Amino acid sequence: MCRLENVYQLLNLVTYSDIIDEAIYYFKANVFFKNYEIKNEADRTLIYVTLYISECLKKLQKCSSRSQGEKEMYTLGITNFPIPGEPGFPLNAMYAKPGNKQEDETMRAYLQQLRQETGLRLCDRVFDPQTDKPSKWWLCFVKKQFMNKSLSAPGQ
Repeated sequence: MCRLENVYQLLNLVTYSDIIDEAIYYFKANVFFKNYEIKNEADRTLIYVTLYISECLKKLQKCSSRSQGEKEMYTLGITNFPIPGEPGFPLNAMYAKPGNKQEDETMRAYLQQLRQETGLRLCDRVFDPQTDKPSKWWLCFVKKQFMNKSLSAPGQ
């Protein structure tokens, strides 16, 4: 029965996953890539979410419980962050700058929602429900840099 349940979970992930689930699922493999071929807009989003997961893990390594982790993820998700076209956005070469104020606001709202949802879902994976502690198998990826890039400023 346990094996059947695992197959069901895998099929459920494959069938109903969105870009956040995909980024979390493939994070451990993708984080080792120094280059990533961009074929479509989904690839750009996957790159951003993968880099954001790295930022989340940096925060989660300091958390001793899931509730503390969720608070950190909420704070990180709403913290002021640069968007494409702004100084400090590390992927400006890959993203088009918003064309006007409305596109700017839409982009910022989309990225904020993406960040908040990613943080919450990552807590589901990182924290062991029985011990309420973060998994060392996730935290061991804290120092890895996907594509030699980071969403945080140097030294953070």
